[in-house]
Amino acid sequence: HDTDGTAVGSLELSEERDRLEREQRNLSRKEHKSNNWEKQRQTVAECHQQIKRKRRDFLHKLSAYYAREYELVAVEDLNVKGMLKSPRNSRKTASAAWNTFTDMLEYKCKREGTHFVEIEPEGTTKECAQCGVETDKPLWVRQHSCPACGLEADRDANAVVRLRLTGSKREAFATAWNILSRGLTDLGVGHSEATPVETALPTGTVVVPAKRVVEPGSPCLTEPPTAASRQG
Repeated sequence: HDTDGTAVGSLELSEERDRLEREQRNLSRKEHKSNNWEKQRQTVAECHQQIKRKRRDFLHKLSAYYAREYELVAVEDLNVKGMLKSPRNSRKTASAAWNTFTDMLEYKCKREGTHFVEIEPEGTTKECAQCGVETDKPLWVRQHSCPACGLEADRDANAVVRLRLTGSKREAFATAWNILSRGLTDLGVGHSEATPVETALPTGTVVVPAKRVVEPGSPCLTEPPTAASRQG
């Protein structure tokens, strides 16, 4: 999710994974080290490579878009290893390949002359988009209610990794805005004190299917903006 209200869907690889599982089952039925086993082992390896190629192609095209179209890209410096310890998040986080994506983004931003900043993620989902006051709340609390200014918004603690945006568009954007603001501060760049609620909160989230990134090579945003944040 970025500060323009755009979210890119996860790459759909269910057919490839289903085929991989079928081929792995076939491999388990073969006599170990036999000629048929070796042929099937190569088939399984090809399935793995196909998934890897498609994932990297998707990440290359998505990172190239943001590096090319924006003047500043700010991302969260996520502890992916820690996130992988959670069995609920492990597959989705691994599939997102966040570290690979940010590595691609960093060198492509450098190539394009785009500022790239990694910021500390702590508190980005807790800060109020309207007044900046941080409100502690456990992960099971899905509603942000600011005691200072009264802003209420749905919370999505994992808005970008899971992209379950129904009912959480405002909070996901608020998090993206907080990331961008921190990135500007880290760069020492002055920016407006106006909040996204006052000036730039999108009326809706545009969810771009991953296949539109893979096929044309970009998520097809119509107007090239000046700054963006990517939230993990």
